[in-house]
Amino acid sequence: MAVRQRRCGGGALAVCALAVAGVMAVGTGCAGAGPGADGGGDGGGGGGTGRRAVAGSGGTDDPAAVVRRAADVLAGAGCAETRTSMETAAGGTRVTIRGEGAYDFRRQLGRIKVVLPKDAAGAGGHRPITELLAPGALYMKNRGAGVPADKWVRIDTTRLEDGNLVTGGVTDPMAAAELLRGADGVTYRGRTELAGVAVRHYRGVADIGRAARAASPSARGALAAAAKGFSVDAVPFDVYLDDEGLVRKVRHRFSFATEGPAVTVVSTMLLYGFGIPVSVRLPADADIYTGRIQQGRSGPETP
Repeated sequence: MAVRQRRCGGGALAVCALAVAGVMAVGTGCAGAGPGADGGGDGGGGGGTGRRAVAGSGGTDDPAAVVRRAADVLAGAGCAETRTSMETAAGGTRVTIRGEGAYDFRRQLGRIKVVLPKDAAGAGGHRPITELLAPGALYMKNRGAGVPADKWVRIDTTRLEDGNLVTGGVTDPMAAAELLRGADGVTYRGRTELAGVAVRHYRGVADIGRAARAASPSARGALAAAAKGFSVDAVPFDVYLDDEGLVRKVRHRFSFATEGPAVTVVSTMLLYGFGIPVSVRLPADADIYTGRIQQGRSGPETP
């Protein structure tokens, strides 16, 4: 199976440094669409949302068509809670970054607390990084690397060579879903269960260029940047959809070529608690740090 590869150099430094090291004023809200989720287990449960069952509930519909619709189904669902993990492997060393928060798929705004592993931040450790996600932008607080504690760093994701698929240590939930618009070679792997929710497992390869062309307007710029920044246009994935077509879990596997050992990044996103209210307030201009960011183990230089 083909894997997505890219080289680290020039503008790619930010992406690769974070991967190897282990390393959002807007208000939003979603009307409740069902009971709260059970956040335990592998994906979180949750009650029905009132939407009809997804076509192909028996696995007879075109699997690729089912998967490509996933981003639209999430946009219709509105808000959800999320847990993420990003595992990097290089030269026999594995490091995992974990995140937890909530996301509004209609407005494509979210807030996630990212926890770096102890050995990725040095002996002193690092406070959790707060990330705000918005169309075309990533905001980070407690960034370290010389950034004042009360300031945010803003990154234009349309200028990142990975489109923020791995830069923030967490894949933007909408980007993870939009990437599925490029699904090809999809096979239906059968039914299973995630934390009490019946799901259907699909496996395939996402073409980032195709996904960028089919993406929603607000997500197109970042994915287009990723399509240019990677040298092999394919990302293997596994996705688990419930009976309404909602993504409950998706795992993407990225591969990077570096000057040292090759780096593999496995990004996993779990979604649950659909319909919860989500409020995101983007930082004012005065709260955004515009100085130079030091390179180091707490993270790369901001492009």
